[in-house]
Order: sequence, then structure tokens, then C-alpha cells
Amino acid sequence: MTTIKLNGKAVEVKAEADTPLLWVLRGELALTGTKYGCGTGLCGACTVHLDGAPARACVTPLSAVGGAEVTTIEGLAGPEAKALTEAWIDVDVVQCGYCQPGQLMSASALLRQTPQPTDAQIDEAMSGNICRCGTYPRIREAIHQAAKAKAG
Repeated sequence: MTTIKLNGKAVEVKAEADTPLLWVLRGELALTGTKYGCGTGLCGACTVHLDGAPARACVTPLSAVGGAEVTTIEGLAGPEAKALTEAWIDVDVVQCGYCQPGQLMSASALLRQTPQPTDAQIDEAMSGNICRCGTYPRIREAIHQAAKAKAG
């Protein structure tokens, strides 16, 4: 048994140390908001936060989590999350929606670190998140809108 901090609670999991965090989240804990995309950490669909920083759950072994706080899309909260959720809806970002949990996890980490990001900063922070529907301009617009809303 391994105990991890997940979405603000201590959770015990039965998994080998080399099991990818994604499989623990989806398979053992039934938190299916974090998506499987490529399995190699390149598409961003599996993005979670480890102590607030974006991490790819598909390539993060359980042993690497240690005492870090794991936050999934189900546990994403706070002013960034609220502003982003509202902007995502207002700008009509979502098409198929598959990549959106990872997009929102990366965007919220960006806004926490850089409250008023430039286009270049957004592009850099979001570059590891692939959207097969090509909603990148709307994602950027929604992040700018969320930043303004959060600033008041």
C-alpha cells in the first residue's frame, strides 16, 4: 500500500511503484477526468498537478509522487479554475473535449505563475497540450479572458 495526497485528501492505493500515475488515477481510483492520449507524455491529455506544477501522469511512476500533492481535473479549484471554466464556456473553446482536462490543468498552472501572460507565454505554457480539433486560438483567447476576469 502506498499513500498519496490526492485532491486534498490522503488516499491509499495498491499499485507497484513503477505503475504510471495515470493508471492509478483511472483504474484504481476511478478518476477518469485525466485522459490517456499518447502514453509517452507528449500530448498533454493526462496532465495533472504535482505540488501545483503540470506533470504528465502517463509517464510519472507512482514512486515519483512521493509526498507531493496530486491534483486532478476533479480537484481543480480556486480563482484560476473558476475564471478559466467561465472563459472556456464563454469563448466556446470545446469541440470534442478530449484534451480539455489537460488544457485546463496547464492553463491554471500558467495563470497561477503568470497572472497576465502574453501570447508567447501562453503558447509556451500550452505547447505540450495537443488539441486535435485545432482550438488553439480560442484556448489563447479564453486564457486571456480568464486572466482579465481574475484580475478584476
